[in-house]
Amino acid sequence: MTNAAKRLKKIHRLVGRAVSDYQMIEDGDKIMAAISGGKDSFLMLDALLHLQRVAKVKFEVVAVNMDQKQPGFPEHVLPRYLEENNIPYFILEKDTYSIVKAKVPEGKTTCALCSRLRRGSLYGFAEEIGATKIALGHHMDDIVETMFLNMFFQAKLSAMPPKLLSDDKRNIIIRPLAYCREKDIAKVAKDRAYPIIPCNLCGSQEGLKRQAAKAMLEEWDAQDPDRVVNIFRSLQTVKPSQLADTNLFDFASLNIERPTLIPLSNLADAVNTEIRLKEA
Repeated sequence: MTNAAKRLKKIHRLVGRAVSDYQMIEDGDKIMAAISGGKDSFLMLDALLHLQRVAKVKFEVVAVNMDQKQPGFPEHVLPRYLEENNIPYFILEKDTYSIVKAKVPEGKTTCALCSRLRRGSLYGFAEEIGATKIALGHHMDDIVETMFLNMFFQAKLSAMPPKLLSDDKRNIIIRPLAYCREKDIAKVAKDRAYPIIPCNLCGSQEGLKRQAAKAMLEEWDAQDPDRVVNIFRSLQTVKPSQLADTNLFDFASLNIERPTLIPLSNLADAVNTEIRLKEA
């Protein structure tokens, strides 16, 4: 087996484990795979199609790309790739680019508004086509980065769960790449020669907080390759009593539980009696 085949097999194994652990896919599901044109979403789609072929449960996969009308966006790339690989797809055209540019002052980051508009459009479209799950290409590094961003800038301990019910309870979001490291995804994407489309709206912005978080993880990776994985695993082994959230744990009702204690005076008498008996 070649190194490229081993790398792809590893990704397939991790995706299968994540899907199983969080019961992401059920028999009869219609999975809407949100495809941006980046390496992560390409590989997620690839892995879902592999799982569709080998899994016991039967489910559909349909790719959906949201054309946000960014200037210079190569509209032909994704349709050509999807058609060449016989993958069912939709192109959802929404001019969110103009909205973002009009609403966000020059020099400010566009990510928050852009992602909110994109998410709302995808949620609505999933209902239109009868999709039961929306698959997003977030990986382990994205999840850990989000946790630190929320800690540093929102003062809350939260991240992106592998499976999520939307606030309005109308959609379920799954993240099949939750167990995959970005560095492994990058290698497989190169092996597979996906036609990557860069994001000119937000990916090239300087000074993004997420870029700083990413650089922090890369530095940690160089020091200890297991550190990011262990941080992710800590999200799977939460101990509310060891944190400080009064909504998660009832600190007010803590009470000591001890057997009936012997008064110190009685204890001293008992010890002295034992000593005298030994001496006798």
